Amino acid sequence: MKVKYYIRYADDFVILSQDKQWLEELLPQMQEFLGAKLFLTIHPNKVYLKTLASGVDFLGWVHFPQHRVLRTSTKRRMFSRIGKRPTEATVQSYIGLLIHGNTYGLQGEVITCSNHA
Repeated sequence: MKVKYYIRYADDFVILSQDKQWLEELLPQMQEFLGAKLFLTIHPNKVYLKTLASGVDFLGWVHFPQHRVLRTSTKRRMFSRIGKRPTEATVQSYIGLLIHGNTYGLQGEVITCSNHA
């Protein structure tokens, strides 16, 4: 589709552009291509046009130009699972996830939560 700036992981993707109208025109073209060539559909409730300043929600993180933060629902699910079964492997897995964002304080909360569970 000749899209210059995009990010893809499995069946999730983000397309970046400074031109909102171009993005709005691209969507039906993408739907046509995906349907005709790949027999796929885009979920209608999972298409968002957002500004970069408001963050791009992708793969459990909200990405900003200079940093990323963990999505609120991901954070809630993480603490729920740690509270139910705080194994060392689970805690280390979440710490490994958290090192990829601006989460120094959150890492401490995970350790504290696991020690109290």
